[in-house]
Amino acid sequence: MCFDLAEIAPVLDADLVGDGNIVPNGLCLDSRSICPGECFVALRAERDGHQYAKMAIEGGASCLLVDCQLEYEVPQLVVGDTLLALQKWGQYRLEACRPKHVFGVTGSVGKTSTKELLAGATSAWKTPGNRNNTLGLPTALATIPVGLHAAVLEMGMSTPHEIERLTTIAPLDFGVITNVGESHIENFPKGIAGIATAKGELVSGILPGGAWVFPANDQWCQWISKQSWASKTTPIPVGEGADYSITGIESLGAMGERFSLLSPYKKLDIEIRLTGHHQILNTALAASIALVAGFDGDEIAHGLGTVEPEDGRGRLHFLKGGGTLLDESYNACRDSMLSCAKALLGLSGGEPVAVLGCIRELGASSASVHRAIGSELRRAGISRLWVYGDFSRELAEGFGQGALAFSDYDALEPVLDSLPSGARILVKGSRHWKTERAIAYILERFMQEDYN
Repeated sequence: MCFDLAEIAPVLDADLVGDGNIVPNGLCLDSRSICPGECFVALRAERDGHQYAKMAIEGGASCLLVDCQLEYEVPQLVVGDTLLALQKWGQYRLEACRPKHVFGVTGSVGKTSTKELLAGATSAWKTPGNRNNTLGLPTALATIPVGLHAAVLEMGMSTPHEIERLTTIAPLDFGVITNVGESHIENFPKGIAGIATAKGELVSGILPGGAWVFPANDQWCQWISKQSWASKTTPIPVGEGADYSITGIESLGAMGERFSLLSPYKKLDIEIRLTGHHQILNTALAASIALVAGFDGDEIAHGLGTVEPEDGRGRLHFLKGGGTLLDESYNACRDSMLSCAKALLGLSGGEPVAVLGCIRELGASSASVHRAIGSELRRAGISRLWVYGDFSRELAEGFGQGALAFSDYDALEPVLDSLPSGARILVKGSRHWKTERAIAYILERFMQEDYN
């Protein structure tokens, strides 16, 4: 941190109680995961964080951010609203340490992968994990290092105006919209048009003269580019028929993908360790905006080649009998399920099997969407499907013969023992269903003994 409590107090409109010389080494919202020296932020949400302040102090918290003074012998910043103060803290830190280039990434699918790729392409600091909301982003920004040349910020949303708030905290120089899809559609009365408007808040948050990239064939991104509120920025389509286009695609199977990006600057020959055609587009978006921002093409290509898939986001595991497990367990929507199924089918190996949790926040269309997904997975070439969750029956019905539906994970798990030897297996589902449990079980039972 580049300032102590005495400096940050007036920024937060806080009353300082105790030693103002304390310099916290981070902010923490969860008393269970506090690290020594951090400031514990007591939020009022489903649970009142103030009730957990004692636990945070016992875990090593150096100070507290609270909305009423507590009877503990640690320094405290007392504010009217701890959420607003948290956001001000992250905003102030970014203003004090702002890099030359600040990129923002959003989209219904592929945000985190594209963030990782863009950070690799530009050797940039990036928001860790999934800290992409109005709590996580300012918490991450509170410890952004001094002297950076670039930062890549993931920006997510589940309701209108969240990204607008995020770009107020962190105004952008450049942006990426990976796509506009149906994620969280039950929260948008205007449907996909409302989602497009919400994603477009990222474009509104780019400083005048900045630029943003999007898939050339995404009609809602095209719509965003034509709105009056987007006119102060330069929209850059990427894909077929655009100045930034993809050619020479070659699947490397489990090793990743190879392709070339054509651009007004130069041709980039790119090889990545992530699998699936959808990762090629994510990579092309990252490379294109890096070129626009002035980064060297050779360094972009090299950096992209160093990015490794993360747990839950495309990591491959090799199983006994020649099988392969594609771990896409982190989250899911309709588009991502189909993209990942196609990635699975691009791998060499045996029978293609999908183990899925249902998709959440689809509202009144949930049943019909799940039936459609089942049908699309069948047409794509998946041969066997096991699904659990509240709309598992509908998804299985859409798939037809070879599908089994389960009410919950406990009912599914015993069936995992009968996974066919040598199969290519996709595991994916919404966060609610914790499909990482299936990953852990399959690895425990079937992982190659000599696999690291």
